[in-house]
Amino acid sequence: MQKSVGKKRKKWVKNDFQLLSMASFSLIFLAVFAYLPMFGLVLAFKDGDGVLNIANAILQSDWVGFEKFKEFFLDMDFMNVLWNTIGLNVLSLILTFPAPILFALLINELKNRKFKTAVQTVTFFPQFLSWVIYGGIVLALINMDTGILSQLFVSIGLIGETTDIIGEPDYFWAIIILTNLFKGVGWGSVIYLAAICGLDGALYEAADMDGASRWKKMLHITLPGISPTVITYLLLAISGLLNNGVEQILVFQNQLNLDRSEVIDTFVLKYGIRNNMYSYATAVGFFKSVISLVLILGSNFIAKRATGEGIL
Repeated sequence: MQKSVGKKRKKWVKNDFQLLSMASFSLIFLAVFAYLPMFGLVLAFKDGDGVLNIANAILQSDWVGFEKFKEFFLDMDFMNVLWNTIGLNVLSLILTFPAPILFALLINELKNRKFKTAVQTVTFFPQFLSWVIYGGIVLALINMDTGILSQLFVSIGLIGETTDIIGEPDYFWAIIILTNLFKGVGWGSVIYLAAICGLDGALYEAADMDGASRWKKMLHITLPGISPTVITYLLLAISGLLNNGVEQILVFQNQLNLDRSEVIDTFVLKYGIRNNMYSYATAVGFFKSVISLVLILGSNFIAKRATGEGIL
């Protein structure tokens, strides 16, 4: 009688344990900083404002239901904060989202390897600077008295001699969008360059045989080839329409431009940390998370219907 021959189980080797250890650190990080803090969401439905000990605020505070949400919606600053958040992020999405894609397409067309490397190095570098350093450089450049850019704008008539760019609320959104664009365009192009490198080279060879120009190959091969990556990042960007970089905003925010610079994230930070209004700040953050979830589900549904691509 023949014994049934089964597949031999693979023995664990040293490399397997190393990979498991590396992956376990990621899981621990995710559990500690993403899932464990979700227990604090109960504060949005409790009266924990003013309690010094957050643990006591979570465990011992009285339940108040949706009172903190009502308090936020009835706040006189609510509409201004919401408008600043949505307006700034929508404009930023329209102006900055296509930039890394276009930059990746242009970089891909460079044939000189040394020049290509030099361009990538120069454009990647700002991403590795903190907003404190990068923002400080920008503030020095647009300083009303000594800034080079400020003097240049005056000389060409864009602003008046007594105009304080950082103190003018009307200029704040432009500062945020442009600094974000110049800081992130190089680094943001990396994922699109990787997607371009993964395209089938035979398609370009066939296009060359047909006499297609660079523009035609870019339009009919490269762009359609990276469209799944573009759609994925577009959906993620739409889901983050209520998110702002707190570090960037705080660097350029001051009392003069507060009417245009106060967004939900800075609003939560000020009320939650400085005023010990934990329940109020949690309710605002919870509201923002729910809207983000609705945005990503809605945009994913539309993308699936329109293009067949999505992330869910």
